[in-house]
Amino acid sequence: MRILRNHDFRLLWTSNAISGIGSWLLVVAIPVQVFALTGSAAATGLTLALESLPALVIGPWAGALLDRWNLSRAMWLADLAGAMAVASILFADSADRVWIIYVAVLAENVATTVFRPAARALTPTVVGTGEDLAAANSLTAFSGSVIRLVAPPLGAVLLAGPGIRFVLAVDIISYLLSAAIIAAVSRRRAPRPTEQQEARGALHGLKYLRRSKILRGILVGNGIFLTANAGITALLVPLTVERLHAPGYGIGYLISGLGAGFLLGAAISTKAQTWLSVRNLLVATQIATAAAYVALVNAPDLSWAVVAGTLIGIPGSVLLITAETTVQRVTPTGMLARIGALFYAMDSLSVILGALIAPALIKLTDLPATLNLLAVSALLAAPVTLLAVPAHPAALTRATR
Repeated sequence: MRILRNHDFRLLWTSNAISGIGSWLLVVAIPVQVFALTGSAAATGLTLALESLPALVIGPWAGALLDRWNLSRAMWLADLAGAMAVASILFADSADRVWIIYVAVLAENVATTVFRPAARALTPTVVGTGEDLAAANSLTAFSGSVIRLVAPPLGAVLLAGPGIRFVLAVDIISYLLSAAIIAAVSRRRAPRPTEQQEARGALHGLKYLRRSKILRGILVGNGIFLTANAGITALLVPLTVERLHAPGYGIGYLISGLGAGFLLGAAISTKAQTWLSVRNLLVATQIATAAAYVALVNAPDLSWAVVAGTLIGIPGSVLLITAETTVQRVTPTGMLARIGALFYAMDSLSVILGALIAPALIKLTDLPATLNLLAVSALLAAPVTLLAVPAHPAALTRATR
């Protein structure tokens, strides 16, 4: 691929991938370890909640600081902080020390709240905002899908074999390698923002987003979509066991089907962005993904559910990559990190809302009705996007290189 000829992007992409491998290994390992130490489902749930909290609480302010910082330096410092946080979990070897895991998870995700917006801001800095940006985001999404597909079950295998200490050691090493690689990026930040932009900080980012029709439209539309997605995700286990009458581990097949769909979607996303306008592509993929959700929650058995999961991943991947690329193209250079952090905060808010709404709806109705209601609610994102996102925003033609 032509994009891989860009030395700085190769470093950025490799750093993201290595860091992602370590993080996804812990997706299964940490909740299992907490449950093993405490025997409490509530304690495990608290661990998951802490993962989303930093992006929501400090994300916008972190983004404002990043717009004034050397982005590469911020990323490798975040990696080092993540490594230290994970290393502290080695000392959590009993139920009365489980608080160490809580603090470590919180600290690691504070580091992630710095790393991710910085990476999103640095990408258009090193590849420009032309065709290479779409290719860069597609490749990043493709590798991320592979990691998401492989790393969690690998983490489970390693946890059952060498054990938690080995998994933690792999994650620590991945953070250190990522830091060393990203430190070698030569184009380390976007051009410096104006003094006025610096002075206004995080609140200015929020005001700018509110005034920008296209950014506001993508934020709200995808927020609705991701909330429905989070609700369905929270119910995948009861869907697998109670609706599909499959063993609990069948959820692994569902996730594998979804991962395969994401791989296919990432592979075609750059081409797909030439077929339709941004608004129409966002709307079409939101509708297609919602239809696949309906197929999933009404699947007669596990095999059909896996097919539906694959069908979710294809348009879902194109949707997320298109939204990411568009946000990077229309955002002023000196505000890339703070706008990226606001979108990251919305992602986290959607996860929290979806996880709260899903069990509440089950208490009001039942599992089948809740699943169908969540699937249909994903369709609400399409009319919101159609009304809120301009048909042909002039800013999309802007290019820095």
